[in-house]
Amino acid sequence: MSVEQRTSTPSLTVERLLQSRSDAIGLPLELLSGSGGLDRSISSPHIQKTGLALAGFHEYLRPARVLVFGESEMSYLEGLDHDARVTMLSAMFAHEIPCVLITGGGQAPADLLSASDRHRVPVLRTTVATPIAIAKIATILDDALAVREVMHGVLMDILGLGVLIIGDSGIGKSECALDLIVRGHRLVADDTVEVRRRGETGVIGTCPELTRHHMEVRGLGVINIRDLFGVASTRTSKRIELVVRLERWDPEREYDRLGLEENVFELFSVKIPLIRMPVAPGRNLAILVEVAARNQLLRSRGLNAARDLAARLEQQLRAAEAEAAADEDAEPGEDA
Repeated sequence: MSVEQRTSTPSLTVERLLQSRSDAIGLPLELLSGSGGLDRSISSPHIQKTGLALAGFHEYLRPARVLVFGESEMSYLEGLDHDARVTMLSAMFAHEIPCVLITGGGQAPADLLSASDRHRVPVLRTTVATPIAIAKIATILDDALAVREVMHGVLMDILGLGVLIIGDSGIGKSECALDLIVRGHRLVADDTVEVRRRGETGVIGTCPELTRHHMEVRGLGVINIRDLFGVASTRTSKRIELVVRLERWDPEREYDRLGLEENVFELFSVKIPLIRMPVAPGRNLAILVEVAARNQLLRSRGLNAARDLAARLEQQLRAAEAEAAADEDAEPGEDA
């Protein structure tokens, strides 16, 4: 059974970077010059800060990366005479640099601003010190440039665990989610879930801005969960830690009755625990999904009821076999 997925590789323009509310994380940005190049694209989350480029080694400049000028770079620029500075800046701006970020609130030389306008390369400035500014802008770019997939499903926050519910259209995902919301759990996204990878093992799910807080339920239409149940019933994003796939009941199929099978669902090469949940009349899906979430929380703490039961059963069988063998040894032998 396939799950509809659409992959997109996002990019970030310098204009969007300026509009990203970076001041909310303590990185105020100011545009000094080069407004004609605000449409330049940043496609790499890595920052480049290389004094070698100023010394003429322009091959060390990487395209589509933000170039950071700290205190040492600004001091070097100010130490050059006018002609040498103009020549060096022209050679540097000839490369595909999306923008220059001056850190520490340093003053930009007039030659730098003139070259920026001439080559249409924006120059930004922040008052934040260089090490902190690099860390903060890297965080912004990591989030903005993460590869995203749009999936058909419902994402819930159940007891602090991010649970992605997937399955065929019309199988009851939204109804199950609505029942979970009534039980006090929180909706992240319904129908359309935007997922992105963060770090090596984290997959974050969120809802597109247009459909945030909304849910479509057959027979009711589109409803606003936040308006109906309050702000505590929704959240904007959640790390996906469990996937529940709703499947139509097949009477001829053998289902795992002990829970010893460990299935996984891969997103961006990250393996996430998967539960296959058969859907049949009379089964309360919301309760089953909530119990699956509780069980996954216990498993993450090293408690596995199925394994513990299987281990105790195996121990009893071995004890019974040992007892039977001892009884056989104790019986007198019979003549052939």
